[in-house]
Amino acid sequence: MSEINTSLPLENQNLSTFEITENFTCIRFLNQNKERFELEFNLEKGTSFNTFLIRSNRELFIIHPPEKEYSKSINKLISTFFNQFDLNKINIITGHINPKIIETIKSISTKFSNLTITCSNPGFKLISELWNQKNPNLTNFIDVQLPEINVIKKELSLELENNLLELIPIPTARWPGGLIVYESNEEILLSEKVFSAHIASEDWSEKNRMSTEIDRKHFYDCLMAPMSNQIATITEKISELDIKSIAPIHGPAIEYSLKSFLNDYIRWGGDLSRNNPKIALIYASAYGNTASIGDALAKGINRTSVEVESINCEFTSNEQLIKSIQNADGYLIGSPTLGGHAPTPIVSALGSLLSEGNRDKPVGIFGSFGWSGEAIDLLETKLKDGGFKFSFDPIRIKFSPNKPKIKELEEIGTHFGRKILKKAKQKIRKSDTGMISSKTDPTLQALGRVLGSLCVLTASKGKDENNIKGAMLASWVSQASFSPPGLSIAVAKDRSVESLLQIGDSFALNILGEKDFREPLKRFTKPFSPGEDRFEGLNIEFTPNEQVIIPESLAWLDASVKERMECGDHWVIYAEVLHGNVLKSESLTAVHHRKSGANY
Repeated sequence: MSEINTSLPLENQNLSTFEITENFTCIRFLNQNKERFELEFNLEKGTSFNTFLIRSNRELFIIHPPEKEYSKSINKLISTFFNQFDLNKINIITGHINPKIIETIKSISTKFSNLTITCSNPGFKLISELWNQKNPNLTNFIDVQLPEINVIKKELSLELENNLLELIPIPTARWPGGLIVYESNEEILLSEKVFSAHIASEDWSEKNRMSTEIDRKHFYDCLMAPMSNQIATITEKISELDIKSIAPIHGPAIEYSLKSFLNDYIRWGGDLSRNNPKIALIYASAYGNTASIGDALAKGINRTSVEVESINCEFTSNEQLIKSIQNADGYLIGSPTLGGHAPTPIVSALGSLLSEGNRDKPVGIFGSFGWSGEAIDLLETKLKDGGFKFSFDPIRIKFSPNKPKIKELEEIGTHFGRKILKKAKQKIRKSDTGMISSKTDPTLQALGRVLGSLCVLTASKGKDENNIKGAMLASWVSQASFSPPGLSIAVAKDRSVESLLQIGDSFALNILGEKDFREPLKRFTKPFSPGEDRFEGLNIEFTPNEQVIIPESLAWLDASVKERMECGDHWVIYAEVLHGNVLKSESLTAVHHRKSGANY
């Protein structure tokens, strides 16, 4: 794979180009400092967007056009290609469709009139709806006629001059217009959102199989997990192809241990589906804001091992919707407000929920709006009058949620999942009165004799209005290395602070003394409401890395996360200790004594 020097002026982004063949090029738009509020950007490694250009018989095929912020660059690239290779027509092949990509396509069509769009049937519906809508999140509305559209209703082969393209629709709840492209001559799969990772890499492909696994798993957990069955089916279908390279929209290409990687993608979904309780997440999302709220709620729910089924009611049959409602243990329904109303598919889905939903199962509602929130009011009124019990107050967010709000939404989701899980466990206990109590299990009694220091882990991330703080009581703590000085901590998957303990994040470990542990024990073992300030009323100080030191600490350590290992219902975090101090040298460390290894 060789890199092309285009010498194009760019607007605050880097750009890399890779020549796959003489007429087949990848354009990678890079942003090292991309800061977005969506969950999948939380690893803070920047991002990249891969667009592919193929030249054939004076026609330029643009596969996966980028978002609006890159439109000037892509237009300059197209002009360069047109002048250099004497082209006269453009065919845009797109499956990932949102308002920002529509703006790019509009920008291209104003400069190059001989243009056709190729997309799936759901993609055609999305493009038609978004083309003339004025998105409140975007400025400088482009008024241009909708180009000719080729609609693909099933798999289609395009035989070009030097390339054979297989266009495969892959509709999912989150991306109903999904369309992947397989170039069979080079055996390269342009996989769109599937298999992506937000990494601003200048290398064509990852260095090895393990170098991006954490990033791709994080992307999966944030966006793919609520539709794991759909993603598993897509992955199984893809695995039947002869593939040398997988090039997703975001991140470097995958070329190492492809079978192992595809098996992992299927396994990740299987890990979520073990006859656990299930929540039906029903939504519509005009501009992606309501979907982002649903993503955050789903991420929080998944921490509790409760499964989430994501249902985009705009592209789901009523029969499928009713089946999901009947099989669910709880319901979430979200809607944008468009022109003072809820979209018609949401009104229809609300009717199905009212007729088929179980009033004994909890429900939650959410939505985004620009100037008003009548759709959320409609959901609240109808469900309340219908006898449903709300698990939390309706979530109303103007446009898109910021980082602290995303964190709060995750916590709301976790609380919702815990309620579902608690109810499911109560059913199991009632149906199995012969279960052996863990309190009398000798193995668990012995495990409970393993002692740990009683500590409060605190974590802070982000600046100013995007600052997020978290804390938890920790006793599964141990020194793990001398050089460099390091420690390990076990963190339950459903802990809110877990999302602040990714590789590269900092935290403080506040070690408690045996005489002064009762007040922090009381504070940090009580349940916190979603978004509640864990440190309200405390006279806190800060470590050199701006991590929180609580007043009762015997000593503190300032550490940076270096490794994470998934261990059953916990993550084991290995961190390098960077700073520390003993505040009460005459005191002894508080120790957590347990009688059983079945609980804290």
